[in-house]
Amino acid sequence: MADKEMRAVYCETLQGLAEKNRDIVILEADLMRASGTMPFKTAFPERGIDVGVAEANMVGVAAGLSAAGKIPFAATFGCFASRRTFDQFFLSANYARLNVKLTGTDPGISAAFNGGTHMPFEDIGMMRLVPGLTIIEPSDPVSLEKLVEASAAHYGCVYMRLHRKPVASLYPADESFELGKGKVLKDGNDVTIIALGAIMVPEALKAAELLKEKGFSAAVIDILTVKPLDRELVLKYAAKTGRIVTAENHQTAGGLGGAVAELLAEERPTPVAMVGIRDVFGEVGTQDWLQQHFKLTAADIAGKAMGLFA
Repeated sequence: MADKEMRAVYCETLQGLAEKNRDIVILEADLMRASGTMPFKTAFPERGIDVGVAEANMVGVAAGLSAAGKIPFAATFGCFASRRTFDQFFLSANYARLNVKLTGTDPGISAAFNGGTHMPFEDIGMMRLVPGLTIIEPSDPVSLEKLVEASAAHYGCVYMRLHRKPVASLYPADESFELGKGKVLKDGNDVTIIALGAIMVPEALKAAELLKEKGFSAAVIDILTVKPLDRELVLKYAAKTGRIVTAENHQTAGGLGGAVAELLAEERPTPVAMVGIRDVFGEVGTQDWLQQHFKLTAADIAGKAMGLFA
């Protein structure tokens, strides 16, 4: 699968599922064009529901559909999917042990010109507090397709961060994925980079090459699921390399960095360096500028790794 809009893959995957399963429905809050789900609405008009600019109500409707046996996929910008709908998602969906799949689009700096108001740096941290919730962030079109399918097959609530723009494939089309399991993209012996998402996983691979030029062997893990974290894989590579760098398009506090540090503090104390947002709000800019501004580049990841050898 070549470079392809992630939102197009999201819609196509749901359409494919809906053709086989009449219980698949989608919900949008006046953002079908932005989320790329208009083709689903055209194909299945009775199963494509636009609730208007009412995100919290959308999650309530999704919970009701789930209670009636449907498998609802509700989507909106990540800032609204997390901050605006949190109470409804927490109580009506998760506390009620229902089966709502909530998708937050444009996570972190991928919101770009929508700026700080629409730039969720805290959504993972909020969602990690919800008991039993599965949290995923696909890194390419292949992982997106397979994880949407896995989410539909899994009974329970799921929060997915969805990068909408075109992304190059990292995996072959026949790669298999499981909720709660990461992937080793590159093996190494000196340091492990644990990365998340369509921006930071490619940067982690570039960082590994920068480190190789300096004589260091870096493993790269695409973690894919923040909750439940792949404990076995993280602990294995903490033991193997003795140094961990996390890389995420999110606040390090409460995000991937926090999750990995919490695990290692309890199970296997290991030096950890974190690349991510540091207690600031978002800003307007191009993705390239924002990566430089917030220090989310391969050079920043490699620099953090080098610091662990000092």
